[in-house]
This record gives sequence, structure tokens and C-alpha cells, in this order.
Amino acid sequence: MKLAGRRVLVVGMARSGVAAAAAAVRAGARVTCADLRADAPRVPGTEAHHGPHDRRDFLEADVVVVSPGVPAAQPDVAAAVAAGRTVLGELAFAWELLAADPAGAPLLLAVSGTNGKSTATWLLGQLLERAGRRTFTGGNLGRPLSEAVGGGHDALAVEVSSYQMELPGRFHPRAAAILNLTPDHLERHGSMDAYGAHKCRMFAQMGPGDAQILPAEDARLNRLASTLPGKRLWLGVVPGVHLRPDRFTFVDAGDDGELSLDGFTLPGAHNRANLAAACLLALAGGLRRDELHVAGLTGLPHRMELVREHGQVRWIDDSKATNVEAALAALSGLDRPLVALLGGQGKSGAAYDRLVAPLRSARVITFGASGPTIATALREGGIVPSEVDTLDAAVERAAALARPGDAVLLSPACASFDAFTDFEHRGRHFRALVEQLP
Repeated sequence: MKLAGRRVLVVGMARSGVAAAAAAVRAGARVTCADLRADAPRVPGTEAHHGPHDRRDFLEADVVVVSPGVPAAQPDVAAAVAAGRTVLGELAFAWELLAADPAGAPLLLAVSGTNGKSTATWLLGQLLERAGRRTFTGGNLGRPLSEAVGGGHDALAVEVSSYQMELPGRFHPRAAAILNLTPDHLERHGSMDAYGAHKCRMFAQMGPGDAQILPAEDARLNRLASTLPGKRLWLGVVPGVHLRPDRFTFVDAGDDGELSLDGFTLPGAHNRANLAAACLLALAGGLRRDELHVAGLTGLPHRMELVREHGQVRWIDDSKATNVEAALAALSGLDRPLVALLGGQGKSGAAYDRLVAPLRSARVITFGASGPTIATALREGGIVPSEVDTLDAAVERAAALARPGDAVLLSPACASFDAFTDFEHRGRHFRALVEQLP
């Protein structure tokens, strides 16, 4: 995509929009930035139209770049599409610029799913770096893909959200994995089929040598992806990757055989599954098994992160578990007596009764806006939790309940917005509370 002298409108000036606007300026475009917030960030070299949108900005642009927080159904965006403007999500826009690099497009490997995609992308990025690739790790994972433009990377490990695939353009990964699909973002997509179909758009530009990677047991995803191009590989069975506690077996993945998990220390079956997806993506992208070094790989902050071991009690931060499915994955990964902290701002329709079975032998503390709702669901299942108002009080109660050999796990099964700006803020506050324990 040649942008020199062309008119580019960037809509939504959060981090993705700022990065896209800066990349467009570097490419020589005439850039206008639009955001409903009057105090939205301004990007040097651009014209800022902050406040109510002017439809003319959308209709007069050659290219409209839409941040993931702005729905494709937004009326001005939809009008630009109807008028034949080139309308791209930020991820697709960044890929257009990266693919046009005279040195050649970098290897693009993508990860999506409801849960685990951040960790799998993080592990994938580490594997690529250890194999000697100049790697950019980002996308939905903190760093917008537009920040990679001009960076001289030869590999991209990219987390992809369903929002980013509303306007996918020609986004074309060499291999892409959808780890799982459980109810989320239905207020925007409307149905599980629509939610899954958006994730499957990662496969739409694939050729016969590219790999679409799916969980074998998910009938909905398999149906939605069945008409899309790419070679099918499976998570959990072969062709693809078969998981055992101490090793993986790969078939039809590019370099077949076994990979030992010696030295991989992240806890839980869900982290082994995340690593399996990352390894399968790397192999499908052309790496060899002897380039995959799994010993000592690190996890992301606030994803089953050990904060402290104090008085023979492990305090673990899993603040990223913002829904029931993520909390279930965390609970399945622990092999010691448990004090569980649950609460925050619950999501519509959350089935907290699903937490009853893994919490049968745990001591449970509920907190926050949805603490009473969680407590009610647990009591109906025969579990009587301790109920407190705040995370501070929950940590204090947990310190009183925990015994040597226990784990205290913050895996809230809720969003954080009742008391914190995001899950990271909640996790940092939890860490501070734990580190202050006498």
C-alpha cells in the first residue's frame, strides 16, 4: 500500500490509533485523526478533529483506519464502506505496510481465542527470539502492530481479537491458531456464531501451504472454518500436536517428532496447552524442533504469576482471569490446598455455578461488586464463602485463613472496573498488598 500524498483518516486515538497515525505520517500520508473525546491524544504531523465526527472526513479520505474499540457498524465507518473508501482495522492497516517492505514481508504468526491467547502469544514470541529471529510480539497484546512498521523484524507473534477482525483487509498469517471459544463480547457480535466467525477471518487470505490451527473438540469452530483455505492442524490430536505431561508429539507440522518439556516450569495443564499451540505455530512457520527451547520460558505478569512465598504459603496473581473460563483454567493448574479470591465486576450471564466443582475443597473469599452474586451461586452448590467488600479485605482474610503448604490464588472470574482501571491495576494492587504482609 502506497500512502505518500494520500489522505488517511485514523478513527479512535487510543494506543492503536496513535500508532497507526504515526506509521501513516512516516509513510508520507496526509493524516487526520478523529476521536469523540476532546482531550484525546494528538500525534505530531497530523490534523486533529476531536469531538463530534464530521461525516465528510470519512467520505473524503482515501483510507480509513479504525481502532479496535470502534465497531465497524459505527454509522460514519459504515458510510465510508458504502462509499467505496478503503476501510481497514489497525491490524490490517499495519500488515499492509509491513507486507510492502522491499526487504520482504516478515513471518506472521497469529493467535486468537477467548482465553490463553496472551500467554500463547508471549510464549511464541520468546520461542522465535530464542531461535534467532528478530521478533515483534504484540497486536492485541499491549503493543499495536503498527509499532512494528519500519522496525526491521523478520518475525511477528501477534495476538488477534475478534474486534480486530471486523475489518480484516488482507491480513495474512502464515499460520494462525484459535485456542478456544467461550461466550464473550456477545454485546458487540450478537451471537456465538458471529463471534467465532470473526475469529476465523484470520484464515480467509491463506494459501494451501498456510496452517489454520483449531481445537479438535470444538464443533462450532470447525464448522465455521470448514470453507476457509489453509491446511488444518489440530490442538490436542494429530495431524497437529498431541500433548503429554512431559512431551509433545507433532505430526504433519513441518518437522515431526517429539519435543521434551524438560525445564518448562509454568504451572498447569492450560499453560502446557498454550505452549503446545505456540510450538505448533512456530513449526508451521518454518522453525525446526531443535530450535524450540522451552526451558525457562516466562509467563506474563498477572497470569498465574507467583508474587511471593511467605510462611510456606504461595501467593499467586491471576488477575487476568476476567471471566469464569479463565478462572476454571487457573483452578485446574494447582496441586496444593487452596484459598481462592473471586470477585470484581461480573460479566453478563456469567455462570459462576461452574466454579463449584473445582472449589469443593477450597476456602473461598468473595469481594467486589459481584461478590454477593458469586457467593450466592457457590452457596447453592454447597460452598459457604467468606464475604468481604474489597480486595484489601480479601487479602487480609486470606492471610488469616492460609496455612503452610497452601496457595492463595487471586483468579477473580470478573472484570476489574468496579474498583480498578484494568486487570493490570488490580494485579499490581494485589502484589502491593501481599508484599506488605508482616
